[in-house]
Amino acid sequence: MSYSVAIESDATGDAARPWGAYFLFMRWRRVGPQGVEGHLESDYLAHGQTAAEASEALGVMSLNGVRAELERLIAARAATEPPPRRWWDAMRAEGEGGEG
Repeated sequence: MSYSVAIESDATGDAARPWGAYFLFMRWRRVGPQGVEGHLESDYLAHGQTAAEASEALGVMSLNGVRAELERLIAARAATEPPPRRWWDAMRAEGEGGEG
């Protein structure tokens, strides 16, 4: 799947670490009109006194680090969700009178 990534930040509610930055990974649709089909969000990976400070702290992560975080999130989701049905499995089930 193709993903894009954005660095986002939110107030944490923690006076010691008031802002947290995280990755928002958007998964692009493979079939049909272009658009975002789903997303994954990391935990807070960097903190700062301001939103900009937290985002800048996360922005220094290497591309390999960003990719490792995406792969970790994909693996975690796969461990808790059933795998998506492939179109040919759905068609076979429909032809056999199963759910489509």
